[in-house]
Amino acid sequence: MKTMNKIVFLSVVLSLMTLNGAAQNISGSWRGVLEVEDVQLPLVLKITPDGNCTIDSPKEMVRNIPSDVKYLSADSIFVSTSIGFDYAGRLQDGVIHGTFTQGGISVPMELSLMQRPQNPQPPFPYQTEQVKFTNANAGATFAGTLSVPDGAQCVLLMVTGSGSQDRDEELFEHRPFAVIADRLARQGIATLRYDDRGYGESVGGDVMNATTRDFADDAAAGIEWLRRSGRFQQVGILGHSEGGSIAYMLGAQGLVDFIVSLAGPTVQGDTILLEQNRTLTGEKSIGLTIDHIRNNPRVQQIPWYQFFINYNPKADIAKITCPVMAINGEKDVQVMSEMCLDALRRVLPANEHHLIKSYPGLNHLFQHCETGMPDEYESIEETISEEVINDIISWIHQVTK
Repeated sequence: MKTMNKIVFLSVVLSLMTLNGAAQNISGSWRGVLEVEDVQLPLVLKITPDGNCTIDSPKEMVRNIPSDVKYLSADSIFVSTSIGFDYAGRLQDGVIHGTFTQGGISVPMELSLMQRPQNPQPPFPYQTEQVKFTNANAGATFAGTLSVPDGAQCVLLMVTGSGSQDRDEELFEHRPFAVIADRLARQGIATLRYDDRGYGESVGGDVMNATTRDFADDAAAGIEWLRRSGRFQQVGILGHSEGGSIAYMLGAQGLVDFIVSLAGPTVQGDTILLEQNRTLTGEKSIGLTIDHIRNNPRVQQIPWYQFFINYNPKADIAKITCPVMAINGEKDVQVMSEMCLDALRRVLPANEHHLIKSYPGLNHLFQHCETGMPDEYESIEETISEEVINDIISWIHQVTK
């Protein structure tokens, strides 16, 4: 890890550990903060019930660092990571007390079990079905979960944000789409959420060269599958971040009956990237311009970025005639609330059912937060604001009655 370059650690001593068989109580996601001199680095150990372990560095937005599990019992663990340091610890009174080591220095660190109180828990008062649909033109088949309460008349296709993600849009043990789908189903609203192209249980399709327009075609295939099922009177779409852009694209084509856009960009991509960089880098961004964004080698070499910086959603938004719920968090540093909602208001054709709203104190994931910066996401127990969930439910009931 970049912030640990000057840290050198000692070997781990496991003399206090006693073999107790397969892991039980110690499985889960455990968070701690490594503190050495002026360095404070949050780390997350994710220990699975089957004995595997990966490590996340939320501050650096690095996930799933491989590790070799040398020892694992009901209350103890010793892992050696692929980036050159070890961790050994024992569970006591709900906390793993342990030591990180590398080279010649040892550093103690305690880990606490990460809590995600909003994650859905059985029993579920609705049916779930594992389904598949196909985008034949892309050679891609998508695996998803259809959540259907009794008597459901409307359904939403749920579309994730940028980057390959699973159907729950899982990030740092947060599963926002699972939470939303569960809450909607409990209020009579069906949903279909699916693994992105080439990710999870979805197979096929070119991922490396795909753009937002290609992912919109994937979502359109999901909408078509829901229409052909004949089970629902109304079919809408709920998209987060890039998924919000896709919702606007499909709305422009008249493919959906209503749209829920969660932090969906409404201005050209190069402007989004410029504002992101200015916010995330602070003083380092002085003098940063659109040309700097466009001439970045990463942007020039990756098709997704090329499409993103050139795509202006204005023309698509101007064609939308269905009801739109578009919301942002005021502390969002990835898709800036004021800029995007103002742009949407200027272009979106009038409809008495539109709801355009900004939420104070919420970040890009619609969590209550301090700064809105991405390095806060994993440390916040809340997955998504209850106010936001309740507003989504209330609005869908209004436009589908």
